Amino acid sequence: MTGICSENSSNEILAFDRKHLWHPYTSMINPLPVFEVESASGVRIKLRDGPELIDGMASWWSVIHGYSHPKLVAAIQEQAETLSHVMFGGLTHKPAVELGRKLVELTPEGLDRVFFCDSGSVAVEVAMKMALQYFHAKGRPEKCTFATVRSGYHGDTFHAMSVCDPVTGMHHIFSGVLPTYHFAPKPGCTFHGYWDADDMRPLKNLLEKHHDSLCALILEPIVQGAGGMRFYHANYLKEARRLCDTFDVLLIADEIATGFGRSGKMFGCEHSSVSPDILCLGKALTGGMLSLAATITTEHIATTISAGDPGVFMHGPTFMANPLACRVAIESIEVLLADNWQGTIGVIESGLQEGLEPCRDFSHVTDVRCLGAIGVVELVRPVEMGAIQRRFVDHGVWVRPFGRLVNLMPPYCIGKEDLALLCRAVVNVVAEES
Repeated sequence: MTGICSENSSNEILAFDRKHLWHPYTSMINPLPVFEVESASGVRIKLRDGPELIDGMASWWSVIHGYSHPKLVAAIQEQAETLSHVMFGGLTHKPAVELGRKLVELTPEGLDRVFFCDSGSVAVEVAMKMALQYFHAKGRPEKCTFATVRSGYHGDTFHAMSVCDPVTGMHHIFSGVLPTYHFAPKPGCTFHGYWDADDMRPLKNLLEKHHDSLCALILEPIVQGAGGMRFYHANYLKEARRLCDTFDVLLIADEIATGFGRSGKMFGCEHSSVSPDILCLGKALTGGMLSLAATITTEHIATTISAGDPGVFMHGPTFMANPLACRVAIESIEVLLADNWQGTIGVIESGLQEGLEPCRDFSHVTDVRCLGAIGVVELVRPVEMGAIQRRFVDHGVWVRPFGRLVNLMPPYCIGKEDLALLCRAVVNVVAEES
């Protein structure tokens, strides 16, 4: 039996990890470098037997208040003393009710039926099932396909993969077994650029042609995440809402990455002043402390599903509405609302714009773009992940590039000096990629 001693050296831990633990998007034959974390606080990750790193990723967008925020830690400790978990089938509890109330108050108008689930990918699965059940309940079972746009990413679970870009969404090897849905070209007009109404033509043509079989259009509002880190024009989302209404297609907004202030608005939909039929939340919902997600819909959709066959919504996660996660999510939202979060995001956006600007001068960089607390440097060629990761660590920062993209989405509590150091490290490492 394989084991490791109680007093593990860093070498022993890393050796066991390398042999037995499979990290996301890595090979077990040629694994990427892994660095052992001893602790994390604020915007810093402390490596065991290594340096402190300024975190430029907020642990994949989620740790918006930084690590070990005292109010979030206290909320978990307090909740654990009374109720750490109970099944949500037939039982309820105060943290779930309070969190549901906050989400109904915060999210766009009309969204008032909250379904808690485990993770962002599952929230997308739930949203897609809601759309399917809605039209089944209406006696339109033929409306059972989905539409989306290229360069999108909606998660790694099976049905979520079917609406990710089959190339940039990282799931092309599954194309033979995934459902085949409809993809419009990615939006052409950028967030800060001019609006051209012709940008809507491909999506309009798609919905017009296939609306009899379409149940929903799923989009990431304004910011396309792991499929390309692109920021598109607010009018595109506004017109997409209008087209969905015209052709009787539901609009699903995947706000897993954009929710809770990341783009400069509380939710990306607010840039376009639209309300979707179904909204997916995750990542920053708990401030990165525990896994929790939510799929929120309208009274009309909920009652239509409930009135149809089989009379219930067919989904039920084991850890649905976990009290610990709900309680820390409440605290995370309160911490966010108690701060001048919009002003904070504005300062971060300015710092990213200024700090990453030198990258524009590199011939191997095709674009530098920033929105809210998101900064992106797009290269001509894909990075060599293992090598560039080590160079970022050597520069004292934690940045996790993918493909041709070096992206930053730091915790909101990052100070100007740390943000400047983070950007300087990106500029220096990207310069070495030439």
